[in-house]
Amino acid sequence: MPKYRPNVAAIILNADGEILICERKNNARAWQFPQGGVDKGESAVEALHREVWEEVGLKSKHYDIVDQKGEYRYLYPAKVRDKKKYDGQRQTYFLCKLHHDAPEIEIGINNPEFSDFDWVRPEEFDEDWLPDFKLEVYRQVMRDFFAIEIVPA
Repeated sequence: MPKYRPNVAAIILNADGEILICERKNNARAWQFPQGGVDKGESAVEALHREVWEEVGLKSKHYDIVDQKGEYRYLYPAKVRDKKKYDGQRQTYFLCKLHHDAPEIEIGINNPEFSDFDWVRPEEFDEDWLPDFKLEVYRQVMRDFFAIEIVPA
């Protein structure tokens, strides 16, 4: 039976209907939503606020949680699984609407996990930006939150 790490992910939506995606520092051309593990004794919402602050510099006062869905699961590739204490992640996704007066995104200040970020319309999200092991979760998330199918460019 696989052992899954509890995890949260933030789909941050701006006033133009675009979502925030971040490029992984250790994997150029791999884009994802801000996400991270839920620490022991922490609620999923507390983990969300901490991860968003650490990864993109937004405090909880800068956005509202408007929806939550989960849980989604994926397994790490075998070569990664051997190096981790979990076999994969079980994720709760949060749709967060950015306040109009929120500051600019600041990646790498609190946690240097990302090298770049961009705002894209949900229908522009490209499956080629994802590692294979995360693809099915992202497809389901985009269906569940936006009723769209992500496809190769």
